[in-house]
Amino acid sequence: MSSATVPVEITDPINSRILAISEDSLQGFQRDPLGEIARRTGLELAMVRERIQAMLHGGTIRRVRQTLMATNLAPGALVAWQVPPEKLDAAFDYLFQQDPFSGHVVIRSTDAATPGSNYRLWTTLKVPQGFSLPRHCEYLLGKIGAEHFRVMPAKRLFVLGVGHMRRRGMTIGSRADVPAEAMEVQVTKLSDLEWRVLVALKREFEPDELGVELWRARAAEAEVPLPTFYEVAEDLNRRNIIGRFSTFLEHVKPLADGERVTRFNALFHWAVPPGREIEAGREVGRHHILTHAYWREGGPEFRNVNVMAVAHGTDKDTVLQHKAAIDEHLREAGIPVSYTNVFWGGRSEIKPSEISPFVYCDWCKSVGLDPETMRE
Repeated sequence: MSSATVPVEITDPINSRILAISEDSLQGFQRDPLGEIARRTGLELAMVRERIQAMLHGGTIRRVRQTLMATNLAPGALVAWQVPPEKLDAAFDYLFQQDPFSGHVVIRSTDAATPGSNYRLWTTLKVPQGFSLPRHCEYLLGKIGAEHFRVMPAKRLFVLGVGHMRRRGMTIGSRADVPAEAMEVQVTKLSDLEWRVLVALKREFEPDELGVELWRARAAEAEVPLPTFYEVAEDLNRRNIIGRFSTFLEHVKPLADGERVTRFNALFHWAVPPGREIEAGREVGRHHILTHAYWREGGPEFRNVNVMAVAHGTDKDTVLQHKAAIDEHLREAGIPVSYTNVFWGGRSEIKPSEISPFVYCDWCKSVGLDPETMRE
């Protein structure tokens, strides 16, 4: 079958089988990730490779890469920006196009005027080890013409995994039998060798790189023998620095065939009593619809919310039903919620945040900053 006739639609049964595994089920470092997808789907390796390459060429898959637990490699936060309406789109463009350390960039809105609804621009931000996240935000504040910003680092992670395909049609309120794990956020120092391997490891794959022994070229890029590359990567995996091998779908924009993976992106907020954040987060994190859940402090700007989560769906009412099921579960668990809200995602772009200290120094020089002035 020629590449021009290989189906790239998410509705194709074989593609659907592959994506159900490849989106977020390959946890940790895999020496042979495509072979593992083939094993779990029961498909031939050649077909798995052909379909992923075709979907990447066709734009159904927007990137294929090894993800990292970046929160364990670089100080990071969710940042809400208050930007005058007339500057909002330009600010969005700047953070997406000009700041390598801003990852997700989303314009959000609420269904009614609520605390924090004037914070329309939301980003994730990572600043490499040794550098100051607030100073970086102050620099961006001037560049985008923002009036205020709120930095919300994650104190615990409860859910981290996208998997849009396997969440389509999910039963309302579907949840695990046990509470989610509360993952600590602790930045780990790395050696120069580990950084070399990590930088090569995390770079996106082009379609023609998805072949046999796909890590061999990356080992050469890191200037180490393949066995050494495996050894370092597997050690990083044991230290909870490696995330998952993932095929990321273009879930915001329509695909080439007009299909959308999701239509609605909701950021849920809950304010629970201080001291019960971990308990509440673990209960929230049980719910399978969530792609992210974490303990973050919203502060007075957001009525002191401290548990946040993200859910996606093709129908707004269905997303709200999932939210209502989580609210009911918190009530049944005896966890009071003094305030809750939903921030809906609109315009959105996603890219991996740079986390290399070497890249940060080069970026500082490129914009006329002395890297030493940006250190903690």
